[in-house]
Amino acid sequence: MHIIVGITGGIAAYKTPELVRLLVKAGHEVRCAVTEHALQFTTRATLETVSSNPLYSDLFAGNDHGTEHISLKDWADWMIVAPATANCIGKMANGIADDALSTLLLAMPTQRVLLAPAMNSQMWNHPSVQHNLEVLHQWGVHTVGPESGVLACGTDGIGRMAEPVAIADKIRDLAASSTTITPQRRLANQRWLVTAGPTYERIDSVRFIGNYSSGKMGYALAEALAKAGAEVELVSGPTALGDIDSPNVNITRIESAREMYAAATRLFPSCHGAILSAAVADYRPESTADHKLKKQGDKGMTLHLVQNPDILATLGSMKGTGQTLVGFALETDNEMANATGKLQRKHLDYIVMNSLRDAGAGFGFDTNKVSIIAADGQITESPLLSKKEIAELIINTVTN
Repeated sequence: MHIIVGITGGIAAYKTPELVRLLVKAGHEVRCAVTEHALQFTTRATLETVSSNPLYSDLFAGNDHGTEHISLKDWADWMIVAPATANCIGKMANGIADDALSTLLLAMPTQRVLLAPAMNSQMWNHPSVQHNLEVLHQWGVHTVGPESGVLACGTDGIGRMAEPVAIADKIRDLAASSTTITPQRRLANQRWLVTAGPTYERIDSVRFIGNYSSGKMGYALAEALAKAGAEVELVSGPTALGDIDSPNVNITRIESAREMYAAATRLFPSCHGAILSAAVADYRPESTADHKLKKQGDKGMTLHLVQNPDILATLGSMKGTGQTLVGFALETDNEMANATGKLQRKHLDYIVMNSLRDAGAGFGFDTNKVSIIAADGQITESPLLSKKEIAELIINTVTN
C-alpha cells in the first residue's frame, strides 16, 4: 500500500519514525508529512531516511507536483496521523487547512484516515475534543488509542499515543477489511506501454529534424496509469521533463524514431495495452554526418529524407487478443475524417484526436482538448482541461 504518515507537534512524535520503519518493513511505501512544530520532536533527516522519500512540510515550497496536497492524496491509499494533537483534530473537524498537513488532511477521503490521538488527560477529556472526535467518527475517520500511562507532564492518565506496533496492526486490519482502495488500484497486475515526446532525427553532430512536442501529455498518461495501479513502461523522446516520482513507472529514454520503434516493439508483447502519444518524425535524413556540416559559400543545402518505420501500424499488426492499442492524431484540417481513417488503417482500438485549431491544445500547453474515438464509432468529447485531467479521462475511457 501507499501510506502517508502525518506527524504533529506532540512529544509522542519521537516514536513516529519507528512506526514508519514498521510500515516499510511490512512492504508499504511511506511518505511523511509534518507540521512545523513536529520537527521540534523529530528530524527531517530521520523521517526521510526511514521512509526513503522526501518529507512534505511546506505548502508553498516548489515541487514537481504543483499542488502536492492533491498529488499526495491521489498517490495514497491511507493516511495515518501519529501523534494527532487536539489542535490537529480540531482543525480537521472544522475544515481548517492552514499548513501542509492540515491541507492534505482536508483533501483526503475521511474513510481512509487513521488518527492516533496523543495529549494531556485534561485536554483529551475536554468537551470540545470529544465533540470533534465524534464529528470525525461520523464522517468515517478511524482512531487508535489513546492509552493510559505516565504522560509527558508527569501525571498518570489517558492520553498516551498508541504504540507504533499497535498503529501498524490497526492500519493492516483496516486495509484488509476495506474496499475503499479498490478503485485506485483497478489496473493492478497490468502492464502498459506509453510513448511520449518528440523524436530527433540527426542531420549532423549538432543539428536535427524535430518538432515542438513537450512530452507533457505522455507523462501525464504514464502517471495516471501508475496511479491506477499499472506497471508502466514509458518510452520517452528528448524532453525537458524529469523522472516521474513513482516506482510503477520505468522510463526508457531514446532520441530517434528508430530507437523508439525498437523499444516499443520489444516491450509491447508483454503489455496489456499501449498508448502511443509521442510525436514521431515520419522522415529522417538518408545519411548523417558525424561532424558539423559547414556552409558552402552561398549554396543551399539539400537533404534527402527517407521514411521512418511506422510504430503504430507495426504494433497494430502485432496486437494480440486482449491487448488494447491507443493512438494519437494531431490534425489541422478534416480532423475527424483523418483521425478515423488512421484508426482503421492501423488497427487501433481507440484514437485520441486533437486539433491545432483549438486554442490551448497541442504542443507545449499544460491544457488539451480531445475527442476519443473508439473502433465501434463511439466518441467521447472533452472540454479544455489540464493534461492531467485529460489523461484521467483517456485512461478511464480506454480501460473500461
